[in-house]
Amino acid sequence: MSVSVTRLDLESFASLPQHTRKCVFWEVEPATDTNRAAGMTAAGFSDFEPYESEFDKEAWISGLLLDWGACGQVAIESGTNSVVGTAFYAPPNRVPRSQHFPTSPVSHDAVLLTSIRTEPGFDEVATILLDAVLGDLIRRGVRAVESFGLVRNGTGTDLFESAGGAAGLADEVEFWSDEAIAEVTREILDDPQSDLCTSCMNDASFLKDSGFDVVSSHQRFPRFRLELDEGLGWKFEVESALQKLVVMAQIDLAGRQQTAVPVGTGPRPISERRSPLPADLRKCRCP
Repeated sequence: MSVSVTRLDLESFASLPQHTRKCVFWEVEPATDTNRAAGMTAAGFSDFEPYESEFDKEAWISGLLLDWGACGQVAIESGTNSVVGTAFYAPPNRVPRSQHFPTSPVSHDAVLLTSIRTEPGFDEVATILLDAVLGDLIRRGVRAVESFGLVRNGTGTDLFESAGGAAGLADEVEFWSDEAIAEVTREILDDPQSDLCTSCMNDASFLKDSGFDVVSSHQRFPRFRLELDEGLGWKFEVESALQKLVVMAQIDLAGRQQTAVPVGTGPRPISERRSPLPADLRKCRCP
């Protein structure tokens, strides 16, 4: 299997998988209880198809491309030329859903990685997409990237280290009071996550394994952060420098090939050149 990753643009939007192309879980305001009671979401979609609007998804991407720059990476399988994975990221103020988690808000100096989604059978592409996202953000001078993780297996108390890298989340939970646990339960129940799109959220375990640190602990929605100016910048700077050297070498080689004189077509030695004078004048010995 050969997979290439490229930046998402409007021309490739139509080739995105159906769910990725239509789901606007991150891109619109969450539905309110009042709207649900009326059978409509805050975005005006039917309650049976929450947060599905290809028009709004395309408009969101178009606006970011115009105002901010690249906001997505696409993985393409070379054999079938089909999209097998996508990654989306944006400033948190362009992601309405980012304000509605128990661990919100996202830090002001970070870009939010909303989702990395792969098609069945292409799970390993997630790491390639993440590398592409980090490389793009580092080149653009972004300081950090954050993401909301989803704990899919119970409390996930064996997954994380709490913010600051001290005790693990399991140790932290042991010291929570009954009131604190009740408060967490209320946050989960009261927060508008009953319409949660699990396909468009990143696994907490994937973020942790990828080097992210927990900056806001939660039993179900921890917020992770990865500093981009510590231990990662050098890799992309070296790769960029090497790429520039290769390009310069290719240009230099092309220039030499253009100026080189083919064998046998260059100027002949003076001794071999034929004189333009007639033979009788060449023999003349003038005093």
